[in-house]
Amino acid sequence: MTGEATIAAVDEVEAVAADALRWLLSHARDTGGNGLAWAATPSDDETDPTFYSGTAGVIAVLLEAWRHFGDERYGDAAVRAARSVSAAVDGRENSSLYFGLTGMALALRAVHDEFGTPGAAAVRALDLVRARFDGTRWGDWFDLMGGNAGIGLGALAMGDVDLALLAVEPYLRTAEQTPAGVRWEAERGRSSRFHHISHGTLGVVHGLARVGLAAGRPDLVELAQAGAADVVARNEAGPAGFLVPHSDPQDHPDLTARYSYGWCHGPSGDAQVFRLLGDVLDDARWQTFADSCWHTVTRSGLPRRLQPGFWDNNGRCCGTAGVLALACDRIAEQDDRPGFARLLAADLLSRATRDTDGARWSNLENRTTPRLLEPRTGWGSGNAGIVRELLRYIRICQGADPTYAVTWPDQARVRSISLGRAGDGPSAPA
Repeated sequence: MTGEATIAAVDEVEAVAADALRWLLSHARDTGGNGLAWAATPSDDETDPTFYSGTAGVIAVLLEAWRHFGDERYGDAAVRAARSVSAAVDGRENSSLYFGLTGMALALRAVHDEFGTPGAAAVRALDLVRARFDGTRWGDWFDLMGGNAGIGLGALAMGDVDLALLAVEPYLRTAEQTPAGVRWEAERGRSSRFHHISHGTLGVVHGLARVGLAAGRPDLVELAQAGAADVVARNEAGPAGFLVPHSDPQDHPDLTARYSYGWCHGPSGDAQVFRLLGDVLDDARWQTFADSCWHTVTRSGLPRRLQPGFWDNNGRCCGTAGVLALACDRIAEQDDRPGFARLLAADLLSRATRDTDGARWSNLENRTTPRLLEPRTGWGSGNAGIVRELLRYIRICQGADPTYAVTWPDQARVRSISLGRAGDGPSAPA
């Protein structure tokens, strides 16, 4: 199915999500011992246990599907997937939230909490993370996705406050002063400074704020405010909007757009951090910044692909599904008009490939030939992340529970639940 998006009925969205789950299950690989695993793409030789691109991320959507449909196939597959992730713990060198042991531990804990499966591998994973700390960091990356901030968030979600503090306290002594606040090196030796949630200042801010609040550490919360102030000072969208460049100096300007609008390097992710700061600081000013982000996103032109390279990704990290996550948060928290969420869901349906194998999404790369990339399985740029957001969108449209089966620690839970109106009202963007 391709072409222009039209408003899709909820039952059609649900049917496509079910077909996408069928496609995912058809590409599971038997690892022995009744375990299941996924590779990043069906053509890859090696399976991947991580959250961003592999099995741990698929576990999150399997648990979502099990809760949503009440179908034991999905719960059984999640338990079997946990076996393969458990077996991969000792061989995984990366410790991070998205690409390593911390994210794997969270997926294993989620299966344990739902089904009472053994939890020793999740504990073992965090023990390995703690043992690998060098006194400041775990590797070259020092951000949310691949470094300290994400490890701190994951440890906190697992109830390990001591490890969470171990992860975020180094930001106190490594902060770089700027005219408006502070920032940090994203990767060891990299001259560019990133600003957004995935690899930049706002991802560190998120970790500092959440861990600082939980641990009763006002110094960490104050540092989070200083980091946020630096990013706010870089806003180039005027008083109504919010748009900050990808990085300064621009990282790989020949390859990377100066401005993006998704979760990873744009206002869709920035707004998630501002939502959290509003809760942590009990300060309505941060919701104003989140609203400004949404103003910019809804007027950016997405999800239309306005020129080569603009909005070529359907996924949760860099694409439409990540924006849908924020749209659904706004409906649940603020009774926001559902028109833009409907538009995003309809666009995802229009871009799905559906056939006898099921449904799946491919992304585009305008700098390569062919442009159409192989469908991916996992959370970040793959089908697991897209289906997870579509299932939540369906529940919100039905006036049901807007929370996730597996809440990932870099997305704040909805503050209040305003149900019952998501299926009503006009279909134009808010």
